[in-house]
Amino acid sequence: QAQLVESGGGLVQAGGSLRLSCAASGRTFSTYYMGWFRQAPGNEREFVGFINWSGGATHVADSVKGRFTISRDNAKSTVYLQMNSLKPEDTAVYYCTADREAHRIVTAPGYWGQGTQVTVSS
Repeated sequence: QAQLVESGGGLVQAGGSLRLSCAASGRTFSTYYMGWFRQAPGNEREFVGFINWSGGATHVADSVKGRFTISRDNAKSTVYLQMNSLKPEDTAVYYCTADREAHRIVTAPGYWGQGTQVTVSS
């Protein structure tokens, strides 16, 4: 099983950057697809992006393409979400996710972190 702990959230001005980290427990981190979702107040959870087990393939949602990138360090069992050119509409709780199945990491990951708040002021 994977346990996920996010960090790095906070308050930033529009146009700024933040990097979220997600530390995973367990010795099989490198066998999991890792992803990020977000949820803004009053909205449903939204897929942000994922990275495959090796880090060789990533995919992000159109809403963040060109601004957000995902990377991972399997030696540290950590996945990152680099967020640049932040907009007020990026304000949300960001959740780290994990699953061994590619089709589930995009739709319904089996493991979720507790979430970290990102607030972008205009």
